[in-house]
Amino acid sequence: MADIEQWLIRVSGVVQGVGYRPFVHTLATSLDLTGWVLNDTLGVQTEVCGAPDTLARFTTALKDRAPLLARVDEVHVERRTTLPGTEPPTGFEIRESRRTGRASTIVAADSHVCDDCLREVFDPADRRHRYPFSNCTHCGPRYSLIKALPYDREQTTMAVFAMCEECRAEYVNPADRRYHAQPTACPRCGPQVTLSGPEGVLAGAEEALTRTTRALAEGKIVAVKSVGGFHLAVNARDAAAVARLRTRKKRDSKPFAVMTAGLAQAARIARITDAEQELLRSPARPIVLLRKLPGALPEEVAPRNPNLGVMLPSAPLHHLLLDRPGLDVLVMTSGNISGHPIAHRNEDALAQLFEVADLILHHDRDIHVRVDDSVVRSSVHPALDEPIVTFLRRSRGYAPYPVKVDGVCGPVIAYGAELKTTVALGDGSEVYVSQHIGDLKNDETYASHREAAAHLCDLYELKPRHAACDLHPAFRARVLAGTDRPDDVVEVQHHHAHMASCMAENRLSGPTIGVVFDGAGYGEDGTIWGGEFLVGDFAAVRRAAHLRPIPLLGGDKAVAEPVRTGYALALQALDTPERAVAAFPALEVLDERQRTVFATMAARGIQSPPVSSMGRLFDGVAALLGVCAYAEYEAHGPIELEGLLDRDLALTTPYAFKVATCDNTDVVDPRPLVRAIAADLSRGTAVADISRRFHSAVVDMVVKRCTALRERTGIRQVVLSGGVFLNEFLQVNCLVELRRTGFDAHAHRLVPTNDGGIALGQVMVADARLRDTPTPV
Repeated sequence: MADIEQWLIRVSGVVQGVGYRPFVHTLATSLDLTGWVLNDTLGVQTEVCGAPDTLARFTTALKDRAPLLARVDEVHVERRTTLPGTEPPTGFEIRESRRTGRASTIVAADSHVCDDCLREVFDPADRRHRYPFSNCTHCGPRYSLIKALPYDREQTTMAVFAMCEECRAEYVNPADRRYHAQPTACPRCGPQVTLSGPEGVLAGAEEALTRTTRALAEGKIVAVKSVGGFHLAVNARDAAAVARLRTRKKRDSKPFAVMTAGLAQAARIARITDAEQELLRSPARPIVLLRKLPGALPEEVAPRNPNLGVMLPSAPLHHLLLDRPGLDVLVMTSGNISGHPIAHRNEDALAQLFEVADLILHHDRDIHVRVDDSVVRSSVHPALDEPIVTFLRRSRGYAPYPVKVDGVCGPVIAYGAELKTTVALGDGSEVYVSQHIGDLKNDETYASHREAAAHLCDLYELKPRHAACDLHPAFRARVLAGTDRPDDVVEVQHHHAHMASCMAENRLSGPTIGVVFDGAGYGEDGTIWGGEFLVGDFAAVRRAAHLRPIPLLGGDKAVAEPVRTGYALALQALDTPERAVAAFPALEVLDERQRTVFATMAARGIQSPPVSSMGRLFDGVAALLGVCAYAEYEAHGPIELEGLLDRDLALTTPYAFKVATCDNTDVVDPRPLVRAIAADLSRGTAVADISRRFHSAVVDMVVKRCTALRERTGIRQVVLSGGVFLNEFLQVNCLVELRRTGFDAHAHRLVPTNDGGIALGQVMVADARLRDTPTPV
C-alpha cells in the first residue's frame, strides 16, 4: 500500500449548482479512485485515495474538464501518505452539504436552458414535453432563486415545491444530469404558468401558452414573467403593435431589444460577427448590440439607430412563446412602469403592468432577486488583436460573479452612484458586484438598492466594517451609506471612482492617467465635473485637465432639453443671440423670449451652474446640428449623433480645441470647435460628416492631452472610463490611437464604463485610503 496516497482537495470558485459534485464522482470512479466529495460554504471539498500519478491527473482534470457553468478559481491540495496497514476507503460517495464557517463560495449566475433540456421540451414522448420550467445541473435559474448558501433546494424559492417520485429519483442519482439540480421539477410537481387579464385569471398550463402566442400574433402586448423579472412582449414585425407599446410605456424613441427564436432568425435582421455570435449563444444570453439590416424590422423598433439589441431565448418559456409560425421575433423590453425597477413579484405585476399590457403571463416560481437583462457590445478594429466587449449593463448571467483584484483588506461595501447604480462588496481578492439596479429616482428603486446591498452581505455572511459612497451630498446612495454605517463612511469623488474601477478590473496599480468623460459628477471644488483628466492612483488623484465649463441653463432641465446646452455653447463661441441663431438654424426651436431669457441666465449665472461635462458637450453639439433638441431618454442626442456614423470607425480631419493652462491645470476650450462647426454648416456640409469630424476631434484631443501629461509626469498608463465611452467610435479610436502613441491604454471589460461600474471603484479607493495614508500626487 506504500504507493497509495490520500489527498484532501479544496476547489473554490463557481462550483455549486453547476453539476460539479457528480462531475467529481464520475471522474473519480473512471480513474478507480476512492473517497468522497461534498459542498460546504467554502466551495467543494473532496478526499481521494489512489496512486500519486492518478491523483495528479484527477487534480488537473478538476479544472480543465469542469462542467460548462463552473468557474474554477483554485484547486488546493493537501497530500497525505496513508499509514502502513491502513485500508483505503472503498467506492466513492457524494456526501451531504455541511457548514464550515462563513460562506465564501461564489454563487452561480442564471443560465440559459441547455440543448438536452430543450430537446425534452419539444419531444412529445417526454414527460416534460412543453414544460416551461425544465432545467438541469447544466442550465437554468440560480442567482435569481437563491436565498442563502450553501446552494441547496431548501435555500431557494423552489423549497415550496415537493418533488414527485420521478423527479426525486433523478435528483438523488449521481449518474443523472439532474443530480442535485435544485430547481428540478416537472408538470406533476413543479411551477405552473397562468394567463391573466385585467378581470382575472383566464387560463393555466398549456392553454395559457396557446392563448398567449395567439394574442402576440394578433398584436397584443403581453407581460411575461421571465428568469429575473417581467418582460413586456409584442410581435416585433407588427409596426402598429410596437407603436402601441411605445405609447403605453411612454417611450417614444429609445430603442427596444428583441428576442429571436434562434441564431438563424437573428441573422435575418442583423449582421453578426463571430464574436457577437459567441456572446449571443453564451450561457448568460445577454442582449447584444448588432448592426441592424435596414428594413428587416419596422423602424419603430429602433428608430434612427444603426444598432439593434438582440438576445436569444434564455428559458424554455421563451422558446415556447416563439414556437408559432410567423412569430419568430418578439420585442422583449423590461416589464416596468417608466422610471421604476422591473416587476418581479406577481402581485406587483398584476397591480402595475396592466397600464401597459393587455395580458400577463405569470407563474408561481418566485423570483427572490430581481435581475434585469445584461447588455453588451462587441467592437472590432483592424489595429486591435481581439474584439473589445463592453458592458452597457451587467446583470442576468453575470451577476454576482466577482471581479478579481489584488486584495481588499475589507470587508467594504460600496453603494454606487445615483444612476444605473450597482452595489459592490469587497473582501480579500474578490469584489462581488451586484446586478444592475437602476436609477435611484423613486422609492421603489431605492428599496431595491437597499435589498441588493443586504442580500449580498447576507449571502456571503459579511458584516462590512466600512462603507463607500459618492461625494455628492444629495445622492440617495450616499444617504443610505450614512444611515447604515454613520461612523465608517468613506466618500469617493465620482470620477476618481470611475478611474479606479477601470484600473481594478484590468489589475493595474501605480501612477495612472484617468480619462473620465460622463454627464455629471460632483467635483471636489463643489462644481459639476464630467470632462476630466486625472493623475494618480487608488489612494489619491489630482485634476490635471478638464473641459472648459459650460453653463447648464436651468440646471437639470438642460439635460432633458439639450437645445439649452447647444444655445449656451453657441453663445460662448459667437457672443450674441443673433449670431448664435444665424449660425445654427436648429436653435430656432427656441422662441425669441426663450432666447432672451436664456442669454440673460448665461450672462448673469442665474440658475446656470457651470459644468465641465463631456456628456453635455455631446448634447449641445447634437442640438446645434438639429439631431436632438429635446431628449426622450438618457443620452438621446449623443446616441443619435453617433448613429450618423453608422458604426464606421474611420477617423477624419478633426476640428480643433484650444487649450489654456491655469494653476497647473489644462483647460480644454471647445469654442473654436463650435465656430468651425458653424462654418461647415454654412458651407452645406452634411451633418453626418460634421459628426465624424467632431468625434475625431475628441479622439485627437484625448491623445494630445495624454501626451502632454506624459511629458510632465512620465506616466504611460492610461484608463478610459465614464458613460461617454459607451460611444463605440470614441472608445475604440482612443484605445487604438493612444496605443499607437506609446501608451499602455485600457478600457472596461468586466463592468460597465458608465455608473454601473462606479461601486467597484469606490471599494478600491476606500480600501486604499483605509489601508494607507494618501500621498500627494
